[in-house]
Amino acid sequence: MLNEDELAKLRRAGRVSGEARELGLSMVREGVKLYDVAQEVEGYIREHGCGLAFPCNISINEVAAHYTPSCNDKRVFELGDVVKVDCGAELDGFVGDTAGTVEVGTNAYKDLVETSKRARNTVAEFIGDGVPLCEIGRAVEMSIRRDGFTPIMNLCGHQIEPYNLHAGLSVPNYDNGDDETIRSGMTVAIEPFATNGRGEVKNGRPGNILRIARMRPVADPKAQEFLDYVRQEFKSFPFCARSCDFPDAEKYTRILTRYGIFASYAELVEVKGGIVSQHEYTFYIDGRRGEVTTLP
Repeated sequence: MLNEDELAKLRRAGRVSGEARELGLSMVREGVKLYDVAQEVEGYIREHGCGLAFPCNISINEVAAHYTPSCNDKRVFELGDVVKVDCGAELDGFVGDTAGTVEVGTNAYKDLVETSKRARNTVAEFIGDGVPLCEIGRAVEMSIRRDGFTPIMNLCGHQIEPYNLHAGLSVPNYDNGDDETIRSGMTVAIEPFATNGRGEVKNGRPGNILRIARMRPVADPKAQEFLDYVRQEFKSFPFCARSCDFPDAEKYTRILTRYGIFASYAELVEVKGGIVSQHEYTFYIDGRRGEVTTLP
């Protein structure tokens, strides 16, 4: 169980994450640059005393996750896009991880957007100490299928621990038969993904969201300085060049990736090109009910 100080940090990181999510979603309009939204979301998190738990993901249509704009990204939102904004703040390692989906200027996918939200809210009604993982997955799956869509089977929610975004338990979006239980003291992200496709994602092109894969000496002094900066600024969390306050960050991320020190996360794409929606809350489990920490 978290003590009062730790719980206060978790709640603050969660609240800032929720506010940043709503800010990002409110900015999604036809003609707006993805870059501008990501910068505003991350700027909000930092201005409110938190660090970045990961770069702001802005994944569109069939891309389910792991797209964030690069430093020179000129892409803009287009009419009819289904846009997922996924962001996270951290405070001394305590994380709020949250996401929402909006449609740009049309209502063609209104039901798809709503079904992942409905599934998330269904879980919020009963998640707590002693609830089996398969029961959460079954609730998500039944909710989404009842609406005529398909949950994405190979994406899941996850336990969160200090400085560890994906720790311990994986929380399925279907009944996978796992009877391991949620326990008091855990922090858990619940994130249903729904699609009008097959219900599976594959790796797309390599993305520009990175993590430190291994440590070894670097001959280039400036590249070593950048590596030291990343370790200090982002700790064990994912990052991208756009989020770095360091000259020529794009250049040095490429160098350190070639050296095998950084590894990239591939964009995750629905296998049949189906449109994907996502909604996510972080919960702190304290007794029979889970507390949503990522409300604005």
